[in-house]
Amino acid sequence: MTIRVLVADDQEMVRRGLRRILANQPDIEVVGEAADGVAALEAARVLRPDVALVDIRMPRMDGLEVTRRLAEGIPADGTHPETRVRVVVVTTFDLDEYVYPALRYGAAGFLLKRSGATLLVEAVRAAMAGDSLISPSITVRLLQHVTGNRPAGKHSTGTRSVGRRTGDRTATDRPTVPRALEALTERETEIAGQVGEGKTNADIARDLFISAGTVKTHVASIQRKLGVRNRVGIAVHAWEMGYLGRERPGW
Repeated sequence: MTIRVLVADDQEMVRRGLRRILANQPDIEVVGEAADGVAALEAARVLRPDVALVDIRMPRMDGLEVTRRLAEGIPADGTHPETRVRVVVVTTFDLDEYVYPALRYGAAGFLLKRSGATLLVEAVRAAMAGDSLISPSITVRLLQHVTGNRPAGKHSTGTRSVGRRTGDRTATDRPTVPRALEALTERETEIAGQVGEGKTNADIARDLFISAGTVKTHVASIQRKLGVRNRVGIAVHAWEMGYLGRERPGW
């Protein structure tokens, strides 16, 4: 199946570069481009891409608002059913005031433009598979911030926000440490721990000798029980609750 991608960035040179990288992949097709946020939403409404690569700083509407609207879904029309576009933010800026809201709004990935072609392609494929890929430096900082730099294994008693004020955004823009709305099963706890270790569905499937489809079903159940919108929320919970590095039954 071909992954249909929309590229939204206000710099033509950047759009051209991203298109060139993706055009070399047999399973990815760039179906459209947009130079500003409003144009990106209109292109998504018409083209119904699977994945959108979205810059943060764009004219008319910034990438955060574009991310929020695309993640919420494009309403059905006479031709298309309701569509939820998976958004991967691709930006020069790894500022906290961009990272946290983007993930909170439902971004399926957050990459720095200097991350390189390999990570870009992996991020598109991960988003399509229901996974998330975040630049390594951002992932480490994110988890350190939301867990207060505490080592895994020290449990939280509830949901909390972490971090200082950044710019004109408050700590409430940061992801909170989620408390389960419904108890996780032993298998879900195990999978949450592996998500917290940064493993993809395919990695987890190989480790646990189950299918990737089964892992995807468990991940969706975990997200529902935790009330989170992406794998980052699962990772935060796993770090806070000490699920990482647990010895598996029978090992």
